[in-house]
Amino acid sequence: MNTLHYKGYSARIEFDDEDEIFVGHIAGIRDVIGFHAETVSDLKAAFREAVDDYIETCAKIGKEPQKPYSGKVMFRINPETHRKAAIAAELAGKSLNQWADEILSDAAER
Repeated sequence: MNTLHYKGYSARIEFDDEDEIFVGHIAGIRDVIGFHAETVSDLKAAFREAVDDYIETCAKIGKEPQKPYSGKVMFRINPETHRKAAIAAELAGKSLNQWADEILSDAAER
């Protein structure tokens, strides 16, 4: 995967073929934070610096830094899928939340 992780923040990395640089953007928050570098090691340093600067700037202006996600998810699924998932969770001896967390976590790691 083309991602970096630091202090609970994650960044999506792309290569800009025209400028021949790596470009990163922090994912999962509304504030726009980008960074770039020519080498992977410089990109990692730029990412850490961007996160640290974001947190420091928020503190200076009295703003709470946005966290990537709260852990609360609300979405709609097909009732039959809901039924099957609830049964699978029960058979596994878990709550639907615990079961869904494991399934989604496994899927997200692929």
